Amino acid sequence: MNRFDFTPYRRSTVGFDRLFDLLETSARQSGGDNYPPFNIERFGADSYRITLAVAGFGNNDLDITAQQNLLTVQGKKRADAPEGELLHVGIANRGFERRFELADYVRVEHADLKDGLLLIDLIREVPEAMKPKKIGIGGHPAIEADDAAKDEQDDAGSDDAAAA
Repeated sequence: MNRFDFTPYRRSTVGFDRLFDLLETSARQSGGDNYPPFNIERFGADSYRITLAVAGFGNNDLDITAQQNLLTVQGKKRADAPEGELLHVGIANRGFERRFELADYVRVEHADLKDGLLLIDLIREVPEAMKPKKIGIGGHPAIEADDAAKDEQDDAGSDDAAAA
């Protein structure tokens, strides 16, 4: 019984419908195939890495496709037969498709295959028009939120200098 009901939260939030849809979708898909295993790492506020364990797959066997808010990684099953007789098969050599829902303004920066691991680096780049702005009161012009923080620090520094 892994069903979560987000209805009470939907009533008290505005504009987060997509977030709850993603949570419900991931909860439904979590019971599916977990091949290949993967990690998701954060390297800063806007830098991420997805690492997939793809032992036995080469560059030509993997296909990475980035669409609007979806990253798809596909591995094609290799047809070459081993030289000897296999007594035990422990390395999975089956085709797969793994999908990752990406947040808005996230793009794939780089992908690399090293030591049986597929490394996909992601960067979140928020457009200037979407960044938060400080709204002035009383006819003062709007300024960037980062600039407003710098102005406050400068004002605090000048107050300290005046007090000395």
